[in-house]
Amino acid sequence: MKPKTVYMILCVVGVVLPYWQFLPSLATNGMNFPLFFHQLFASRISRFFGMDVVVSAVALMIFVRNEKAHITGAARWLPLVAVLTVGVSLALPLFLYLREGKLTQAKEQPV
Repeated sequence: MKPKTVYMILCVVGVVLPYWQFLPSLATNGMNFPLFFHQLFASRISRFFGMDVVVSAVALMIFVRNEKAHITGAARWLPLVAVLTVGVSLALPLFLYLREGKLTQAKEQPV
């Protein structure tokens, strides 16, 4: 299977799995941010995952920003929107999908 196909599958999974858990909570509690953060950091294990995701999201945003020499246009801003609206589970595979497209395009262009 081509890397672009794998990345696109991971994009879909990266949206479906987190929102599968988030939407029922949103329907029950609404946009209650204090409750959201209380539940996110309710135990050592949930704090572990919460902090891991926050650090990963920041690292990804810095990496995408620093890739400006290699990628342009939507490949630069779509992953940043994705990390803020869904999370790293969408933003990272989306960035890799877009980057793979640019790399493939660059290989096909005559020098």
